[in-house]
Amino acid sequence: QCQLNGLWRNEQDSLMEISVLRDNGDFQGQYLTRVTLSGGCAQISPLKGTQQWLGEEGWPTFAFTVRWDKFSNATTAFVGQCFVDAGGKETLTTMWLLREAVGSLEEDWKATR
Repeated sequence: QCQLNGLWRNEQDSLMEISVLRDNGDFQGQYLTRVTLSGGCAQISPLKGTQQWLGEEGWPTFAFTVRWDKFSNATTAFVGQCFVDAGGKETLTTMWLLREAVGSLEEDWKATR
């Protein structure tokens, strides 16, 4: 069984901590990114999400958002799934979509990464 709560590190050396995991699947925590759009120092940002259990035979899927309000005008949405290998190691696989605020509708084309 895969447990989302705890401390996670990604390939870019960013850290995510899920500290509250409720019975209904909702969770919250914080994200410390080492990759910033502004090139400045990383700061802790809040995250909120939910997981969907697929039953005893499946691995849970999840989604969460991170609001980079302390150093950026962007929000990122992550979706993924948690897996456990034969040795018991838990791994999260995710895809993300970042939306940066822009000043006009004409600039909308460059706002999503």
